[in-house]
Amino acid sequence: MGRVRILMLEDSDLDAALVARELARSELDIDYQRVSARAPYAQALQDGGFDLILSDFSLPDFNGVEALDLARTLAPEAPFIFVSGVVGEEFAIESLKEGATDYVLKQRLERLPSAVKRALAEAHERRERRRAEERMSLLVAELSHRVKNTLATVAAIARLTLRQSPDLKTFDLAFSRRLEALSRAHSLIFEANWGETELRAVVEQALNPFRRQGEPSIRIEGEDLKLAPKAALALTLMLHELATNAAKYGALSDVGGQVDVRWSVQPGEHAIHLNWSEQGGPTVIPPTRKGFGHTLIERSVRYELDGSARLSFPASGMQAEISFPAAA
Repeated sequence: MGRVRILMLEDSDLDAALVARELARSELDIDYQRVSARAPYAQALQDGGFDLILSDFSLPDFNGVEALDLARTLAPEAPFIFVSGVVGEEFAIESLKEGATDYVLKQRLERLPSAVKRALAEAHERRERRRAEERMSLLVAELSHRVKNTLATVAAIARLTLRQSPDLKTFDLAFSRRLEALSRAHSLIFEANWGETELRAVVEQALNPFRRQGEPSIRIEGEDLKLAPKAALALTLMLHELATNAAKYGALSDVGGQVDVRWSVQPGEHAIHLNWSEQGGPTVIPPTRKGFGHTLIERSVRYELDGSARLSFPASGMQAEISFPAAA
């Protein structure tokens, strides 16, 4: 425990010295501020920063009950201990009901160190419990938000896939594979405890299902960079669409075809540039309309990553250039 700031409400110099002497036995690092009247006491409470309040009951211009009321209003987190020679048992019980943490008779000040330690420990436990409850509340809200976003993504994938599918069998196959890609991305993010994920891991996770055994059909190269969960999910879906297209019509549909995936951050820039390049596959015929993959890539990079994408279709192999802020 670090330094403990104590506000002492006591009008007797002798009693204040006796209290200080007893607390010295506690081996706590204590910083005192002593006041003896209502106005400086109220001002000290407003200034704040106290870990504990020690209060006499009988004071020149007000009493301990009023002192407790002020403390509950102005410093509700600070434990409040009565230290008095005139507190009877009935009043002591009533004061505990009203919010006092403990009471110590001046005739038995040897109890004070243990009472202070216990009050500080209980206050610490209350703060930790409250923080845990706040964290749990934030976690539930964040989980709800992410579930809604995921469901919205799934619904969008379903609509676009259905629109591009000539029959239900084609829809079922394409939709299932896209959900599998989304699931793999979620697993990767979960392993990172919904923190930042390595870009290389995201790329490998998305493309591993498309590798041909025994052939270096996909080459990955880039510096070590990290992505936020939202960016990792968006990029996974984009890479899945590029790889699916390559497996159907492009470089991954032919033995000897090659896909190169490279990324970098240019000096002086704050953007990640990812390049997808195909070669060795069938001669590319530029599409006459935008398919699902093209639409998803453009929308995802624009709305999810605040970036841009450019797809080109030279005869030697499809090319894609994706750029988005490194902060993503």
